[in-house]
Amino acid sequence: MSGREIHLCGSIPLADAEEVFVTVSKKLGGAARRIPDGETGERLTWIRWQDHVFRDHPQLEPVPSEGDYRNATAILGGKSIAHTTWWRIKDGVSPNALEMRPLGYAECAIESFRTFESLQESGRIAADARFLIAVPSPFNVVNSAIAPHDRIRVEPSYVARMMQEIKEVAAALPHDRIAWQWDNAHDMQAFDGARQSYFPFHWDGIAQRLIECGDAIPAGIEMGYHFCYGSFGGRHFVEPRDMGAMVALANRLTAGVARSIDWIHMPVPVERHDDAYFEPLRDLALNPETRLFLGLVHDTDGVEGTRRRMATADKYAGGYGIATECGFGRRPAETVGPLLDIHAEIAGVRAT
Repeated sequence: MSGREIHLCGSIPLADAEEVFVTVSKKLGGAARRIPDGETGERLTWIRWQDHVFRDHPQLEPVPSEGDYRNATAILGGKSIAHTTWWRIKDGVSPNALEMRPLGYAECAIESFRTFESLQESGRIAADARFLIAVPSPFNVVNSAIAPHDRIRVEPSYVARMMQEIKEVAAALPHDRIAWQWDNAHDMQAFDGARQSYFPFHWDGIAQRLIECGDAIPAGIEMGYHFCYGSFGGRHFVEPRDMGAMVALANRLTAGVARSIDWIHMPVPVERHDDAYFEPLRDLALNPETRLFLGLVHDTDGVEGTRRRMATADKYAGGYGIATECGFGRRPAETVGPLLDIHAEIAGVRAT
């Protein structure tokens, strides 16, 4: 049970990037090879943060949202984070003429890396750690923020702007000191049939979009995928029946992405320590360079529950790393330290 690598999915609700970097490094040491900035502040609302891209856009207009299939657990700080507004293309505007504003991911990544680099130079972060940039795939944002009729029409301009953000990060930051993660919540839910998509043949459409996302990251930058079923109020948007859909999507990405995939993360619900949930992992066909992380760490049952889930997982997968099932974003800040302590005990990390 010792020597497990730890993966952090992204959001960590502390004060700022510096507190996240220092806290994680102190608690987990070198067991966490990639450290995110926590997506602190407004970014803790995840895709809802992208509203700034569409709000008051001269080529778009707001319309009331009719809902996006989310459940009542979509709460952060006592307020709903489900979209109450959609945006559509204004009459007379051609989708081909739509120009998307900067998304903010490149700007935030470049700013956070300055803090990361300073802390690394002072010895407060391990010298070989990489800065993890966690970003929702375009499908998540378009599928949530844009009115259904216009999703397929807005998607190309949003994707084009995302590709520009990647180029800006790649030009500004050293490739061998950063990693890029694609967050895939709406993607995974739609692939598993739990959420509608705005294109036919959803298996093919989701996989092809994520293949293109993967290939957009320059080869010198580590790249991985965080499969997700949502995390609202500590519960998934929908619980996976088993790991079958995740394995099917991972195998499609493995066969389709031209560059290396450095990791794939798959969630494990707290109550699932049964063989039926993990058995599909027998069909997982990752390349040797791809590390599997299982999101089986839960603070509700701590070390004992995590080890129970690991005991079953060990029957179907070997050499996997550990993680929570999603980011830490929608939890009280005071729970972060104890949750990291569970990771540390499972991974055999000595306290510093």
